[in-house]
Amino acid sequence: MQAITVRDREAGLAGLSLTDMPYPHAAENDVIVRVHAAGFTPGELDWPATWTDRAGRDRTPSVPGHELSGVVEELGFGTTGLSVGQRVFGLADWTRNGSLAEYTAVEARNLAPLPADIDHTLAAALPISGLTAWQGLFDHGRLATGQTVLIHGAAGGVGSIAVQLAREAGARVIGTGRSADRDRALALGVDTFLDLQTEKLEDVGEADVVLDVIGADILDRSAALVRAGGTLVTITRPPKVQPKDGRAVFFVVEPDRARLTELATRMRDGRLKPVVGAVRPLAEAPAAFAPATRTRGKTIIRVTED
Repeated sequence: MQAITVRDREAGLAGLSLTDMPYPHAAENDVIVRVHAAGFTPGELDWPATWTDRAGRDRTPSVPGHELSGVVEELGFGTTGLSVGQRVFGLADWTRNGSLAEYTAVEARNLAPLPADIDHTLAAALPISGLTAWQGLFDHGRLATGQTVLIHGAAGGVGSIAVQLAREAGARVIGTGRSADRDRALALGVDTFLDLQTEKLEDVGEADVVLDVIGADILDRSAALVRAGGTLVTITRPPKVQPKDGRAVFFVVEPDRARLTELATRMRDGRLKPVVGAVRPLAEAPAAFAPATRTRGKTIIRVTED
């Protein structure tokens, strides 16, 4: 099979290449997925798990990309809940070969059934952004109806999903971003938009939940915006500054079949729309990692035609 691989950590983006790889092995409780569409995170080459397995051993050449949508090709021993030929989407394990390949092995529990009327391209844009938004808002932030949530990067992959979920939950939504993001964020449903380039963050007021995907100085300054009893939630790094009378949570997204199923239902009903940018073939995946080629919305790699 063909896959995008990395072999040399020092080479950075130049080390990404389209190569021939052996067909993957389905371990116990795995499925082999024929990948139709895949998503990736631009910073993956900096993740230790891209280069080593759970025991810390070198696992190169490794295949990046962890979001996928496709069709079950094969079941491993003991696998239940899915069947050969079934459409699925979900997350590949961080420390195993990922989704930028024609076939990949994934734990069955990390995948959810994909309705026939949802395109693979849209489905591949949902797992990380959708689960991060859900877990950040509700599992960690405990957002409730009538509360106010401040979402940094409201027009981005995670932020755009979070805005839609928060609105549906009956929360008041404040979004932040750059000047060019204002119209998109307002169209998604934010009640108020703050331009981080020209407006003062501290003027936005207090929020019950702050969801941060930016980090750095924005994360540190956001602690003061958390209302008493509220929560600052971030995916960038453990917060250095704590809210005075609230909580601060750093988390890494986790696979969740039940939540993926709920997100797919919302997408099917038109209540949730992932923001997809460029769609590129597998051979162009190395170029898609480069910052100069990134577009608004999530870049999706089309691996196999439907």
